[in-house]
Amino acid sequence: MVARVVTVDPFDIVVFGATGDLARRKLLPALFERDLAGQIPAEARIIGVSRRPMPAADFRRFAGDAVDASDGIEDVEPARVAAFLDRLDYVAVDAVSDDGWAELAALLATGAHRVRVFYLAVGPDLFDPICSRIGAHQLVTEKTRVVVEKPVGKDLASAREVNAAVGKVFREEAVFRIDHYLGKETVQNLMALRFANALFEPVWNNAHIDHVQITVAESIGTAGRAGYYDTAGALRDMVQNHILQLLCLVAMEPPVTLDADAVRDEKLKVLKALEPINEANAAQLTVRGQYRAGASAGGAVPGYLEELGSGASETETFVALKAEISNWRWAGVPFYLRTGKRLASRVSEIVVAFRPIPHSVFDSHAGPIMANRLVIRLQPDEGVKLWLMIKDPGPGGMRLQHVPLDMSFASVFGVRNPDAYERLIMDVIRGNQTLFMRRDEVEAAWQWVGPILDAWRTTHEAPRPYTAGTWGPSAAIALIERDGRTWTDDA
Repeated sequence: MVARVVTVDPFDIVVFGATGDLARRKLLPALFERDLAGQIPAEARIIGVSRRPMPAADFRRFAGDAVDASDGIEDVEPARVAAFLDRLDYVAVDAVSDDGWAELAALLATGAHRVRVFYLAVGPDLFDPICSRIGAHQLVTEKTRVVVEKPVGKDLASAREVNAAVGKVFREEAVFRIDHYLGKETVQNLMALRFANALFEPVWNNAHIDHVQITVAESIGTAGRAGYYDTAGALRDMVQNHILQLLCLVAMEPPVTLDADAVRDEKLKVLKALEPINEANAAQLTVRGQYRAGASAGGAVPGYLEELGSGASETETFVALKAEISNWRWAGVPFYLRTGKRLASRVSEIVVAFRPIPHSVFDSHAGPIMANRLVIRLQPDEGVKLWLMIKDPGPGGMRLQHVPLDMSFASVFGVRNPDAYERLIMDVIRGNQTLFMRRDEVEAAWQWVGPILDAWRTTHEAPRPYTAGTWGPSAAIALIERDGRTWTDDA
């Protein structure tokens, strides 16, 4: 099966932070893949921007190395890589002064009629000065868009400051707050499963669903980002954006259409319906953890404090939460959320656990009857499993087995699964905001997360230690097991 490729309009994309880690690992390889697929028109340009002066030829070499090093890119003709690199240009620009801005403006002037994208692959402290200078140098056209990477603030107040700074220059319809999890194929298939099939939506409620689990687990540590991570922690880094966005897609009401604002209106309702977690109940509904030295597939690994180079830190590298949504569809259905670093394996998945059957007609020899569950795997090996009870084939009576209907996207469709950034960058160029967060969504998420952070600060309770290579502190197991449930680690 061949994936259908639709060419986008001619564009200029200006990547601030073009020599940084995000551009090297994700943005440049994603743009190359789209070019390789024939989706990028001949007139399109990719302009790298950073403070470091360098010839454009050096930036092209940097981009070529990034393409060569990226996963899944192999056996590509050198001529195809060279054709992509010819699209690239480079300008040295200082975000906090006027140095280089005139040169950037002159370069962009030759493409004023095109879609123009400013991608801010920089720290949030630079959003305001960059946007201010984009406005001051009159670089905003009717077709201009800006992409803002997370984190959008570190709390509600700072998120509002960031949004206000960007909003002074760009209207809301031109602001694309990116969350790469929403670009994953399986996340979008969640909407297809719910809204394109008669099977699921009638039972997608508290009468049939027992609980939902959302896990985003990493087997790696801070990967050289310990300094940044220590100012954020797992709740800010993963829950406030990625995990809450997944929760919204699971729990939202069917939108009237798939228009961007229709979808985001429904996600906002979910965020506003979340039961508060604060000082009164945080001890019962949350678990914080921090990994200690242990072992992974690659052997012995250091603890978080050793990676940080510090004797003490109260930053959590693991968090588990029990969240509830106060509306008619979901009242009484707990959503168990967990994320962490140095866990037993790298896996991101959503488990929708259905209620058990009310009465069994089978005798004891048939074996136990397990409840159905739908497992949506985001990574690795994106796919969907629906666990059902069936009869074990063969003579000898009725023996029941719990088995999955298993659909791996790679094996079923036989096509390469695009990286999330490939899809999201093309959506920016098309002007499709469906998979991007609106300003009120970001602020609503911080309104829910903020009291949890405040509660942790008030109690001064240190994160619970857990050994690297395990599934987190034992308190996280107790969080779900005291409700008579268990984490699904082998889906």
